[in-house]
Amino acid sequence: MANVLPLRQYYGDALLKAGRENKKIVALDADVSKGTFSKFFGTEFPERFFNFGIAEQNMLAAAAGLASMGFIPFANSYAVFVTMRACEQLRNMIAYPRANVKVMGGHGGISVGQDGVSHQAIEDIAIVRSMSNMTVLVPGDPIEVGQVVEAALNYVGPVYIRLARISVPNLFQEGYQFKIGKGNIIKEGKDVTIMAIGIMVKVALDAAAQLEKQGISVRVVNMASVKPIDKELIFESAKKTGAIVTVEDHNVVGGLAGAVCEVLCELKPVPLEKVGLQDTFAESGDETELFKHYGLDTKDIINAAKKAIARKKG
Repeated sequence: MANVLPLRQYYGDALLKAGRENKKIVALDADVSKGTFSKFFGTEFPERFFNFGIAEQNMLAAAAGLASMGFIPFANSYAVFVTMRACEQLRNMIAYPRANVKVMGGHGGISVGQDGVSHQAIEDIAIVRSMSNMTVLVPGDPIEVGQVVEAALNYVGPVYIRLARISVPNLFQEGYQFKIGKGNIIKEGKDVTIMAIGIMVKVALDAAAQLEKQGISVRVVNMASVKPIDKELIFESAKKTGAIVTVEDHNVVGGLAGAVCEVLCELKPVPLEKVGLQDTFAESGDETELFKHYGLDTKDIINAAKKAIARKKG
């Protein structure tokens, strides 16, 4: 675990690799390139790297302009700023005209920790998911980060990539393949399905392991493609296990929980429990303590799974 790096650092590596292979890629940043790791790209390709300072609105407007000229911009900042301070530009200049811009929001969720509420993006997925034409991707491990960058590059249209600040080890097996619009079953089970995104996939797997020791069979699904979401897999999971738990470092309003609920209401209503921020802002503090305090650790997932199963039987 000592050598595990933040997912955003793997993003920086993937962006640099893509930039070496495709000269149309340009990188933009809002004065946080050390935090987003777009600095790797900027160091090697200074002529294709643009630092806009603390001006996310200008950055996204410029990204839209570069896209209109045939470039493939990757615009980078912290999630709370790139989706809220620049919300109008993201909607009107990128989403509405289907501009071929890739936006990376780093430091998502309360795992930002001591930076506090001003930097804890707990609404970004809901905001971007509600915009027409936007694709929303939340990778869960280093392998998937690289594949998400490649998928975003090959997809013609606006993409939002959401990353966390902290580190996560490799979770997926060799041969794993991410696809936009598809979820992945990373553990099979029959009593309940846990659907998770981003850094919470690791927490979900830990909870599933403990539940298995208690005789509860758990299916774990990595739902990295939040939009478009895998309706078929949600329906199939609901049909097979009859109960679902969603897990996210985000407000349960409008994020993964909202997306899954929308599908279940339409196709297969089953008991669902939501693990995430329960429509509240968080405090500043150590991320582990914050996860415990706001109900995002393994214990909370275990309790949610048992509650969902009990509702199914009732």
